[in-house]
Amino acid sequence: MSARGDTPRLVRRLVLGAVLMFGFGFAMVPLYDVFCEVTGLNGKITNTGPVATAEADTARSIKVRLIAVHNEGMPWEFSPLEGVVRAHPGEMRQTAFVAANPTARDMVAQAIPSVAPAEAAQYLHKVNCFCFERQPLQSGESVEMPLVFVIDRKLPEHIRSLTLSYTLFDISPEVSAVTQDKKEQRL
Repeated sequence: MSARGDTPRLVRRLVLGAVLMFGFGFAMVPLYDVFCEVTGLNGKITNTGPVATAEADTARSIKVRLIAVHNEGMPWEFSPLEGVVRAHPGEMRQTAFVAANPTARDMVAQAIPSVAPAEAAQYLHKVNCFCFERQPLQSGESVEMPLVFVIDRKLPEHIRSLTLSYTLFDISPEVSAVTQDKKEQRL
Protein backbone atom coordinates (compact mmCIF):
# COMPACT_ATOMS: atom_id res chain seq x y z
CA MET A 1 0.00 0.00 0.00
CA SER A 2 1.26 3.49 -0.80
CA ALA A 3 1.83 6.33 1.64
CA ARG A 4 -1.04 8.26 -0.01
CA GLY A 5 -3.52 5.51 0.88
CA ASP A 6 -2.54 5.64 4.54
CA THR A 7 -2.92 9.43 4.85
CA PRO A 8 -6.77 9.62 4.80
CA ARG A 9 -6.99 6.78 7.33
CA LEU A 10 -4.48 8.53 9.61
CA VAL A 11 -6.39 11.82 9.34
CA ARG A 12 -9.69 10.08 10.23
CA ARG A 13 -8.07 8.46 13.26
CA LEU A 14 -6.56 11.75 14.42
CA VAL A 15 -9.88 13.60 14.02
CA LEU A 16 -11.75 10.82 15.84
CA GLY A 17 -9.15 10.94 18.66
CA ALA A 18 -9.51 14.72 18.96
CA VAL A 19 -13.32 14.48 19.07
CA LEU A 20 -13.16 11.78 21.76
CA MET A 21 -10.71 13.81 23.87
CA PHE A 22 -12.91 16.92 23.53
CA GLY A 23 -15.99 14.94 24.62
CA PHE A 24 -14.12 13.40 27.54
CA GLY A 25 -13.08 16.89 28.66
CA PHE A 26 -16.74 17.92 28.88
CA ALA A 27 -17.68 14.72 30.72
CA MET A 28 -14.96 15.11 33.38
CA VAL A 29 -16.82 17.58 35.66
CA PRO A 30 -20.05 15.56 36.01
CA LEU A 31 -18.05 12.33 36.35
CA TYR A 32 -15.90 13.91 39.06
CA ASP A 33 -19.00 15.13 40.94
CA VAL A 34 -20.52 11.64 40.85
CA PHE A 35 -17.23 10.09 41.94
CA CYS A 36 -16.95 12.52 44.91
CA GLU A 37 -20.56 11.91 45.92
CA VAL A 38 -20.17 8.12 45.83
CA THR A 39 -16.80 7.98 47.59
CA GLY A 40 -17.18 11.01 49.88
CA LEU A 41 -13.86 12.38 48.64
CA ASN A 42 -13.08 16.10 48.38
CA GLY A 43 -15.28 17.01 51.36
CA LYS A 44 -18.02 18.37 49.12
CA ILE A 45 -21.10 19.38 51.05
CA THR A 46 -24.34 18.45 49.33
CA ASN A 47 -26.72 18.61 52.29
CA THR A 48 -28.02 22.16 52.31
CA GLY A 49 -31.27 23.89 53.18
CA PRO A 50 -33.99 23.01 55.68
CA VAL A 51 -33.59 19.80 57.64
CA ALA A 52 -35.94 17.87 59.90
CA THR A 53 -34.26 17.84 63.27
CA ALA A 54 -34.42 14.84 65.54
CA GLU A 55 -33.81 14.76 69.24
CA ALA A 56 -30.16 15.46 69.92
CA ASP A 57 -27.91 12.56 70.88
CA THR A 58 -26.54 14.10 74.09
CA ALA A 59 -24.41 11.02 74.75
CA ARG A 60 -22.11 12.15 71.94
CA SER A 61 -20.35 15.48 71.48
CA ILE A 62 -18.67 16.34 68.20
CA LYS A 63 -15.88 18.91 68.06
CA VAL A 64 -16.32 21.14 64.99
CA ARG A 65 -13.28 23.23 64.07
CA LEU A 66 -14.08 26.31 61.99
CA ILE A 67 -11.38 27.61 59.69
CA ALA A 68 -11.38 30.71 57.47
CA VAL A 69 -9.01 30.92 54.52
CA HIS A 70 -8.74 33.43 51.73
CA ASN A 71 -6.96 32.78 48.52
CA GLU A 72 -3.90 34.88 47.76
CA GLY A 73 -5.89 37.39 45.66
CA MET A 74 -8.41 38.15 48.44
CA PRO A 75 -7.43 41.09 50.69
CA TRP A 76 -10.39 40.79 53.11
CA GLU A 77 -10.09 40.02 56.79
CA PHE A 78 -12.03 36.80 57.36
CA SER A 79 -12.39 34.70 60.51
CA PRO A 80 -14.85 32.58 62.51
CA LEU A 81 -16.41 34.07 65.65
CA GLU A 82 -15.57 30.78 67.39
CA GLY A 83 -12.66 28.58 66.40
CA VAL A 84 -14.28 25.47 67.89
CA VAL A 85 -17.94 24.61 68.40
CA ARG A 86 -19.20 21.53 70.23
CA ALA A 87 -22.37 19.96 68.83
CA HIS A 88 -24.45 16.92 69.66
CA PRO A 89 -25.61 14.91 66.64
CA GLY A 90 -29.17 16.03 65.84
CA GLU A 91 -28.70 19.41 67.53
CA MET A 92 -29.07 22.58 65.47
CA ARG A 93 -26.08 24.87 66.05
CA GLN A 94 -25.59 28.48 65.07
CA THR A 95 -22.37 30.46 64.77
CA ALA A 96 -20.98 33.08 62.42
CA PHE A 97 -17.96 34.24 60.48
CA VAL A 98 -16.83 37.86 60.25
CA ALA A 99 -15.59 39.50 57.06
CA ALA A 100 -14.21 43.00 56.58
CA ASN A 101 -13.27 44.79 53.37
CA PRO A 102 -10.27 47.01 54.22
CA THR A 103 -9.74 48.06 50.59
CA ALA A 104 -10.70 51.34 48.95
CA ARG A 105 -13.08 49.62 46.53
CA ASP A 106 -16.38 47.76 46.73
CA MET A 107 -15.92 44.01 46.31
CA VAL A 108 -17.93 40.80 46.03
CA ALA A 109 -16.79 37.50 47.54
CA GLN A 110 -17.91 33.89 47.39
CA ALA A 111 -17.09 31.32 50.08
CA ILE A 112 -16.42 27.70 49.13
CA PRO A 113 -16.78 25.12 51.93
CA SER A 114 -14.86 21.94 52.57
CA VAL A 115 -15.19 19.28 55.28
CA ALA A 116 -12.54 17.03 56.74
CA PRO A 117 -12.56 14.13 57.13
CA ALA A 118 -14.30 13.82 53.78
CA GLU A 119 -16.38 10.93 55.14
CA ALA A 120 -18.16 13.41 57.47
CA ALA A 121 -19.33 15.72 54.65
CA GLN A 122 -22.48 13.69 53.98
CA TYR A 123 -23.50 13.98 57.65
CA LEU A 124 -23.17 17.76 57.92
CA HIS A 125 -26.39 19.56 57.00
CA LYS A 126 -26.07 23.31 56.47
CA VAL A 127 -29.46 24.93 57.14
CA ASN A 128 -28.32 28.50 56.55
CA CYS A 129 -24.91 29.50 55.31
CA PHE A 130 -23.26 32.62 53.98
CA CYS A 131 -21.71 30.37 51.34
CA PHE A 132 -25.13 29.98 49.68
CA GLU A 133 -24.91 33.54 48.30
CA ARG A 134 -22.39 36.09 47.13
CA GLN A 135 -21.16 38.49 49.78
CA PRO A 136 -20.90 42.09 48.56
CA LEU A 137 -19.05 44.51 50.86
CA GLN A 138 -18.46 48.19 50.33
CA SER A 139 -15.09 49.74 51.00
CA GLY A 140 -14.40 49.70 54.75
CA GLU A 141 -17.54 47.67 55.54
CA SER A 142 -17.60 44.62 57.80
CA VAL A 143 -20.33 42.04 58.32
CA GLU A 144 -21.18 39.07 60.50
CA MET A 145 -22.20 36.14 58.29
CA PRO A 146 -24.39 33.41 59.85
CA LEU A 147 -23.89 29.66 59.72
CA VAL A 148 -26.56 27.26 61.00
CA PHE A 149 -25.83 23.53 60.81
CA VAL A 150 -26.91 20.13 62.09
CA ILE A 151 -24.73 17.04 62.32
CA ASP A 152 -26.74 13.97 61.38
CA ARG A 153 -27.31 11.43 64.14
CA LYS A 154 -26.07 8.78 61.69
CA LEU A 155 -22.53 10.18 61.85
CA PRO A 156 -20.28 7.14 62.36
CA GLU A 157 -19.17 6.62 65.97
CA HIS A 158 -15.47 6.77 65.08
CA ILE A 159 -15.77 10.40 63.92
CA ARG A 160 -15.43 12.55 67.03
CA SER A 161 -14.31 15.77 65.38
CA LEU A 162 -14.54 17.42 62.01
CA THR A 163 -13.20 20.55 60.37
CA LEU A 164 -15.40 22.92 58.39
CA SER A 165 -13.22 25.18 56.30
CA TYR A 166 -14.29 28.08 54.08
CA THR A 167 -12.09 29.60 51.39
CA LEU A 168 -13.06 33.12 50.36
CA PHE A 169 -12.60 34.16 46.73
CA ASP A 170 -12.83 37.60 45.13
CA ILE A 171 -15.45 37.33 42.37
CA SER A 172 -15.74 41.10 41.77
CA PRO A 173 -14.35 40.91 38.20
CA GLU A 174 -16.88 38.20 37.23
CA VAL A 175 -19.78 40.12 38.77
CA SER A 176 -18.68 43.31 37.00
CA ALA A 177 -18.49 41.49 33.65
CA VAL A 178 -22.02 40.08 34.06
CA THR A 179 -23.37 43.50 35.08
CA GLN A 180 -21.67 45.12 32.06
CA ASP A 181 -23.12 42.47 29.70
CA LYS A 182 -26.63 43.10 31.05
CA LYS A 183 -26.23 46.86 30.53
CA GLU A 184 -25.10 46.32 26.95
CA GLN A 185 -28.03 44.01 26.23
CA ARG A 186 -30.51 46.66 27.39
CA LEU A 187 -29.05 49.23 24.99
